[in-house]
Amino acid sequence: MDDLINEWIKFSDTDLATAKHLYENMRPQPLEIICYLCQQSAEKVLKAFLIHSVIKPDKTHDLESLRNGCEKIDNSFSEIGDECDRLNLYSSQPRYPFEIEIKDSDASLALQDSEKISEFVKGKIS
Repeated sequence: MDDLINEWIKFSDTDLATAKHLYENMRPQPLEIICYLCQQSAEKVLKAFLIHSVIKPDKTHDLESLRNGCEKIDNSFSEIGDECDRLNLYSSQPRYPFEIEIKDSDASLALQDSEKISEFVKGKIS
């Protein structure tokens, strides 16, 4: 089980590191992809917590649903509700043209939200 949890965390960390790299180094910045990767990172670390708690995560991209599942185990997950709500916008819409307009400030906030969720959840797993 620990190997599976570590694998989910590794994928989450890779998504977040890639988003940071793109944000800091690529011009023009692919803001849609950065925000999408931040959402994906949060999704995977939340699923890692559920697996850690011996619960099979739903096949969903909905961070609020995943967070609610985590909150049933540990009510302090309410602390990352706003971050999950904001990142939920980027689960699929940014991957298609003209669905959502994303600004630099949105990508910057998405990175902050994803980092907060990652640190919070990893603190619960370790």
